Amino acid sequence: MILIDRDDPTRGDVHQLLSEHLADMFATSPAESVHALDPSALSGPSITFWTAREDGELLGCGALKELGSGQDGAGQDKTKHGEIKSMRTTESARGRGVASLMLNHILEDARSRGFGRICLETGTEEYFAPARRLYERHGFAECPPFADYALDPNSVFMELRL
Repeated sequence: MILIDRDDPTRGDVHQLLSEHLADMFATSPAESVHALDPSALSGPSITFWTAREDGELLGCGALKELGSGQDGAGQDKTKHGEIKSMRTTESARGRGVASLMLNHILEDARSRGFGRICLETGTEEYFAPARRLYERHGFAECPPFADYALDPNSVFMELRL
């Protein structure tokens, strides 16, 4: 059974997975277009970090960064916004639905905490095509840059209204 729980991004096996994630990001995108966070940044107070494990074995991770509040589409109600960060599945766990389980867990947590919108940034390169398809299957659609992001030919910005 796969269990998803809050975890420490600096924990040994998690740190290794996140290091692989960062290495892949720098190998596939120009440095100025890499927005992945290192383990210490993922330990920040505005970020909730989870891992997926089966019998103690790390299968993947994901995080939700609280971006604060903003106006809704009508320009009136303030709603909390969040950003998905550091979604990664171990090579041995790929194709087992771990990413979908993690994404659903993050979205359920965001809903329970009153978030109105979840955004993310991912790459435009072919390497990121499976991630883009995953997010599209879960209702995400392309959007303009959000938070501190700027237009970048190497980035795709996506959002889901909750």
